[in-house]
Amino acid sequence: MPAAAARIHEVPDDLLAAIDYCFDQGWTDGLPVVPPQVDRVHAMLAADDRPAATVIATHPATGLELSLHAAAVNAVMAGCLPAYFPVLVAAFEAMNRPDFNFHGSTASTGGSAPLVLVSGPVGEEIGMNADVNLFGPGNRPNASIGRAVRLILRNVFQMIPGISDKSTQGNPGKYSLCAAERMRGNPWPPLCREQGYPEGTSSVTVYAAGGFCNIENHGGNTPEQVLGSVADTMANYGCITLGQSVVILAPEHMQILAAAGWTRRRAQEFLFAAARRSVEGMKGVGKHRDREYDAQHGERAHALAEPGFFHRGLGPDDILITLGGGDAGGHSCFLPSWSRGRGSIMQHAAIRPLANAK
Repeated sequence: MPAAAARIHEVPDDLLAAIDYCFDQGWTDGLPVVPPQVDRVHAMLAADDRPAATVIATHPATGLELSLHAAAVNAVMAGCLPAYFPVLVAAFEAMNRPDFNFHGSTASTGGSAPLVLVSGPVGEEIGMNADVNLFGPGNRPNASIGRAVRLILRNVFQMIPGISDKSTQGNPGKYSLCAAERMRGNPWPPLCREQGYPEGTSSVTVYAAGGFCNIENHGGNTPEQVLGSVADTMANYGCITLGQSVVILAPEHMQILAAAGWTRRRAQEFLFAAARRSVEGMKGVGKHRDREYDAQHGERAHALAEPGFFHRGLGPDDILITLGGGDAGGHSCFLPSWSRGRGSIMQHAAIRPLANAK
């Protein structure tokens, strides 16, 4: 279904009336939005040098298309500034890949929210938060970019709660789930470099995330102790599947790994090996499936997949680990993937430079 043509809505010259009009049209996430005035939409579009009608994503189930113009309208309503627009565009270009399955991940009972994780200099340039209160309120780019993703899913792709979005309990990340990778004090290469992008290029990683799991460990002082608590969280019976994982380590925890010389790869391998449950345990809670165990232990099994145990994911590459949060506090986090299996695979894309950058 082609992208909807631009339309001008005439409303009274009154801000509150315009906000109420947006509510009446069903364009909001339940909170007030910024009325998308024409000049604000044009300023947003100026951040990308392609035609406004350019399609950047297509809904796999309905064929509904997201144009740059529609993305700009929703970015304005979410409170984005034009400098944030390339991040939003890159996020949907990544989600548009079939393996992400953004229809299934937003329509199912699982209640996932698209995590948008920015790596590279763009995050600092536009003022994103990678530090204290990483996933909390108070930062305009983090909040508004994540919110724009939700408004687009609702307004363009018609993922309406209770109608096409059948989430059992929902997820507060459905309002906004966006953050930047912390570069200050990060002993590991940024994700954008490991993803193969050239120096100076930032990236966005998108991930269909389940509910946020806090990992508190103020007593561990070795990598094995810290990551042992992470692995236990990843392997809890309520979360363990063949799906992928995102782990954001707090600086206190990362410092322990760095002091011992642990690389990202070593941490990934440790977590994959340790995030496991016995087959007997899986059967005990009714989650064992022969086909899933066979997928993990068949001909292509990773060397760390131990017989008799079900691990989270298919291998260490299924675990994204990076740094984020404030200096104080032994609180890291784990975000499980959507679905009982591998219904959505995280994707990444380069963030285009601002078209009107000087």
